[in-house]
Amino acid sequence: MLYVALLPIVDQELNAKIRPAHLEYINDLYKQDKVFMAGPFTDKQGGMVIYKAASLEEARKLAEGDPVVVEGARTLELREWNPLELPLT
Repeated sequence: MLYVALLPIVDQELNAKIRPAHLEYINDLYKQDKVFMAGPFTDKQGGMVIYKAASLEEARKLAEGDPVVVEGARTLELREWNPLELPLT
């Protein structure tokens, strides 16, 4: 399953400091096939990560392990996502 993590920034200064560790964390999970896609929003107020996980619990563990969440630079909203298979017909 896919799980979307919305990560709004709540502390810009702390986020800038932790961002390299965040990017390394996401990249490592991508190499393990646990991240489908990730990136910042164009308004620079946060970003999104789409995790690949067997359960919500696994996805939550991955998302809560992100250094920007651990250190409190960003909040986390995690939701299961069921993408449409396009085209529909």
